[in-house]
Amino acid sequence: MGNLKDIPCLGAVIGDMIGQPYEFDNIKTTDFPLFNDVSHFTDDTVTTCAVADWLKHTDRSQEALVDKLVTWCKKYPYAGYGGGFYTWVFTPQFLKDYKGNLLGGRKPYYSFGDGSAMRCSPCGWVTDDVNEAMDLAEQSALPTHNHPEGIRGAKALAAAVCLARNGKSKEEIRDFVEKTFYYDLHRTIEEIRPVYKWEIACQNVVPEAIIAFLDSTDYESAIRLAVSIGGDSDTIACITGAIAHAFYGLPPVNVLTEAINRLPDDIMQALIDLI
Repeated sequence: MGNLKDIPCLGAVIGDMIGQPYEFDNIKTTDFPLFNDVSHFTDDTVTTCAVADWLKHTDRSQEALVDKLVTWCKKYPYAGYGGGFYTWVFTPQFLKDYKGNLLGGRKPYYSFGDGSAMRCSPCGWVTDDVNEAMDLAEQSALPTHNHPEGIRGAKALAAAVCLARNGKSKEEIRDFVEKTFYYDLHRTIEEIRPVYKWEIACQNVVPEAIIAFLDSTDYESAIRLAVSIGGDSDTIACITGAIAHAFYGLPPVNVLTEAINRLPDDIMQALIDLI
């Protein structure tokens, strides 16, 4: 399989898997087992694979992306999709916009949820140009998350991954994201944890996930901090894990082995093919 540390987005997938048991059973501590009997990948991983699959082809049109998202999600129909996205994939004839009007098919529905950010880490791996990474992230969000906050969250995550991959310091990453996207990244996880509640809005998930990375010392500590704030734990850990992987590399072999043993071959192959 080659060097596992070179496999794009594997850090995002591992974060998703570690955070999954705590999504609806939040914990407010960094002291927890990284894996348990129910640890499993979710929609974060499936849609990340769809974006990776889209990016490896020359046809990067919106139509091609929609096809990849639908194909991958139908392969894994029980991965835990949000209500609007589930309707978009499986029953688009019933899809409504934010005003409750029927859209009449598989169209963008103005979502500002964190689904746009959780799936876009491949955009930060396929280019060393941060502007191109942000453009690809915007394109990856548009089929569903065409709200400005959904787009902002995706672009911020892709930028952070791209910058981390290219050797930028934490201060440089913080400075770029704050100045470009106006997120407040001068808070700490210790300040956030006591007051943080369950959220799915990009603007209330992406900054906190980035802060978990900024406060960390290695990949594992980043994931533990991400899960410890509570909220949408699998997605926060997925986003944090994407940046932490790009910055630190992946966790030790025992953690990698545990994660990979829980992944289907097609998911691993989708990530490997992005190299």
